[in-house]
Amino acid sequence: MTTATRSTEVEGGQPPIAETLPQPKYERLPLGPLKTVHVFWIAGMSCDGCTISVAGATNPGIEGLLTGTVPAMPKVILHHPVLSVEAGASFIQSFKDAHAGALGAPYVVVFEGSVPDERIAARTGGYWCAMGSELIGGEAEGGDHHDHPVPTTEWLRRLAPGAAATIAIGTCATWGGIPAAEGNPTGSMSVMDFLGKDYRSAFGLPVINIPGCAPQGDNFTETVFAILLFLQGLGPLPSFDELGRPAWLFKETVHQGCTRAGYYEEGLFAKHYGDGECLVEIGCWGPVVNCNIVKRGAINHMGGCMRAGGVCIACTMPGFPDKFSPFYVQPPGAVFSSFASRTTGAVIRRMRRLSNREASREPRWDVTHEVPSGWAHVQAQTLVDKTIHYFYNVWQMWGAKAPGRPRGSEERFWGVDRPGRPSDYIDDSATLHDREKGDER
Repeated sequence: MTTATRSTEVEGGQPPIAETLPQPKYERLPLGPLKTVHVFWIAGMSCDGCTISVAGATNPGIEGLLTGTVPAMPKVILHHPVLSVEAGASFIQSFKDAHAGALGAPYVVVFEGSVPDERIAARTGGYWCAMGSELIGGEAEGGDHHDHPVPTTEWLRRLAPGAAATIAIGTCATWGGIPAAEGNPTGSMSVMDFLGKDYRSAFGLPVINIPGCAPQGDNFTETVFAILLFLQGLGPLPSFDELGRPAWLFKETVHQGCTRAGYYEEGLFAKHYGDGECLVEIGCWGPVVNCNIVKRGAINHMGGCMRAGGVCIACTMPGFPDKFSPFYVQPPGAVFSSFASRTTGAVIRRMRRLSNREASREPRWDVTHEVPSGWAHVQAQTLVDKTIHYFYNVWQMWGAKAPGRPRGSEERFWGVDRPGRPSDYIDDSATLHDREKGDER
């Protein structure tokens, strides 16, 4: 059983914070196959946005995990303070059984919201977040019958050591988030800060972090799916980065997957909300934020901050919110990067317009000098266009075979001939007539 020690000094004069010691033996439970896995969802300083987000997940959906219909997955029994059917003592009993080791199946702890410092509230006889109640002190020995709420922080301390995995969902749980912002009265912190760097689950896993405010629901269910495959003994341990995030989900920045990134490259920036260009100059932190919200969408692969016209306020990052305040103001670094982008983008943008205009013409139109569109007058190829296209085409075809059938290759017509005469076509490819003229000569 894991024991806790108390440090003697805490910055700011706060009471000491419990630190979980490393487990003497990391893997204390056998790897699968498993028929059932319990999930104990505990809420700290939370708005329940993570619950709502996960309830909308589709790949896989939470209902597939709960019913056991996802192939190779054990059936998940969810103990959630809002979604569970049980209530009161019958709901809390499963938590007590897990703590006592009497559950009869592995379990996973999912913590939503920041972990408050309950000792601050306890000084005045109160609490920040609690779930269930129990008798304390001498009251259980015949004194006045008085139940005391059990803080969710205490449930985390009790259940984390025996859990197959401990998952922090949402930025509040992963990094502290808004409840841990400067000036907060609760002393809130992340699950990782509370349990300590030496924490390991019963399967030898550190805290797994899935940030976001709220997180993308599929990020959570996909990670749970990958972890359950590992617990089943059917797959390797998923790849996590140095902060415990799923590496395949949080490797790239928002900017790298943003649908507006092309505007940044060309030096085009939005001036007002609702504009379609890059949002960096009106407060978007996307270039330095690890998140896949634009690529994956918010729910059912639709929406997402930048897709909907909103700026990235870096809600997935450990420094949120303090290091990214004030919101909706151009980041200082964007002053330099956007200036460089404007300088190079002005040239790149014009060169691409020339290439786009050339690519928007059929080869036939270059020969006929006419664009037969009835929708609007489209300018035919100009002398400048022809000159640029000539040198561009030479470079493009350097060392490559140009399209068509060059003269002198009439004998290699893939077993067939191109019928007719040159006047029948608008290009310069060789025809049978050209070979016949060569024979006559």
